[in-house]
Amino acid sequence: MKIKACLFDLDGVIVDTAKFHFIAWKEMAAELGFDFSEDDNELLKGVSRMRSLEILLDIGKITRTDEEKLILAEQKNRRYLEFVYQMTDDEILPGVTRFLTDLRSNGMLIALGSASKNAPLILDRIHLKGQFDEIVDGNAVSKAKPDPEVFLRCASLLKVEPSVCLVFEDAQAGIEAALNGGMNVIGVGSSDNLSLADHYIPGFKKLDYELLSKWYN
Repeated sequence: MKIKACLFDLDGVIVDTAKFHFIAWKEMAAELGFDFSEDDNELLKGVSRMRSLEILLDIGKITRTDEEKLILAEQKNRRYLEFVYQMTDDEILPGVTRFLTDLRSNGMLIALGSASKNAPLILDRIHLKGQFDEIVDGNAVSKAKPDPEVFLRCASLLKVEPSVCLVFEDAQAGIEAALNGGMNVIGVGSSDNLSLADHYIPGFKKLDYELLSKWYN
């Protein structure tokens, strides 16, 4: 098998915190005087907090200074963290824990590559932190997906070449980031919303190391 490392996005792949982000952004938009829809929220998937705020302000046709943007971003994060601190293992998406254990038992290196600055906290809350050899989050990188920085950083820490890395992503920007980094990529979710990935899976219930071996031998 040419794949030596599996790299995972967090939101929508390991755990569904996207719903918490949406509620927090929607509440902020309402306070700013406009509606923020689920379709609008699709534009925020896989991008950094500050870039997400800029997109939201563009949707509302609102201008703020850099200082005001920092304040708004912090307000949104406080809302989001209220949900995160209530998280339990039940928030882990179906099949994820079994799949991570399967990868480990077969000697696969595992890393998390997420734009979220709260990734370590979330992994602590759902008791999965120990499953990852390396964690690269929004605190460790400066460029948002589709720039490949977060995934290339994972590969560097794992001491493997990008070509032997397999990325699991639920956002188009993340898929593009993996490809821009010269990596293999599996889209998690509907193929209607994700293009360019090698393969698509609805989730991890039926995925195992044996199937990956067939796909990437």
